[in-house]
Parts: sequence; structure tokens; C-alpha cells
Amino acid sequence: MELRERIQADTTEAMKSKDAPRVSTLRLISAAIKDREIAARGENSEHPGLTDADLVAIMSKMVKQRQESVRAYEEGGRLELAAKEEAEIKLIQQYLPRQLDQAEVKSAIDGVVADLGASSIRDMGRVMAELRTRYAGQMDFGAVGPIIKDRLMG
Repeated sequence: MELRERIQADTTEAMKSKDAPRVSTLRLISAAIKDREIAARGENSEHPGLTDADLVAIMSKMVKQRQESVRAYEEGGRLELAAKEEAEIKLIQQYLPRQLDQAEVKSAIDGVVADLGASSIRDMGRVMAELRTRYAGQMDFGAVGPIIKDRLMG
């Protein structure tokens, strides 16, 4: 089952079971997907639609936004709002691929560096682009940057 179909089916199921927080979050996901589709149509009139990789990227961005909100709410003492955002993060992550652990991330970086023949810091952009292609939604690319830099400099 495609990711989009799974989200729609889960939304229907959540509505039937009257799970309001789940319905709300799933509708947010659907709205973000629809917004991206409309933007893509405007950019390219022959756009075939969003792929599962596009959906993963959208949901990864949603998780990142909510993580920032959690930090802001916790700093502001708004723990109930932070808890709501945490619950949304957990639900969105159910639709994302499994996150790679630290050892798997390093192994993936080493593999891409070897495949591309990357040897200097100037190759960092190419390595990062290839990692995004192969491992979309499976690693935090903000945290990966310094690891790639160390690998290419060392």
C-alpha cells in the first residue's frame, strides 16, 4: 500500500474510532501533502504527482518543526503544549522509515564516500546529496554534516 493510501485509510479509521488527536495530526499531514502538490503543479504543469520519497521529506520536515516547537514550549514552561507536539511527532514518525543508528549512519557515509571517490572537503556537497537520495527520512542531515566533514578532513 502506498504511503498516501495508508495515511487516508488511517484517517478514516481514526475518525470511526473518534480518536480526535490522531485525526487532527493525520489531517495536518494530508494538508501539508496537498499544499506541496499544489506548489509542484504551479512549478511544473506536467508534474506527475508526489512520490513516497517526497511524502517522507514532507513528514520529516513536519517532525523537525515540531521538535523546534517542543524546545520552545519547554523553555517557555508550556509543558502541555510540548506534550501535544511530542504526541504528534510520535504519530508522524510511524509513517517514516526507521531511523539509522549512529553506527549505521557512519557506515552509510563511508559507503557513499567510497562510491563517489570523495577525498576532500570540496566533495561534501556531493556526498550530502547522495546521502539524501539514498537515505531520505532515515537520518538527521543536520547532525550528519559534521560527521561527513570529519571523515573528509581526516
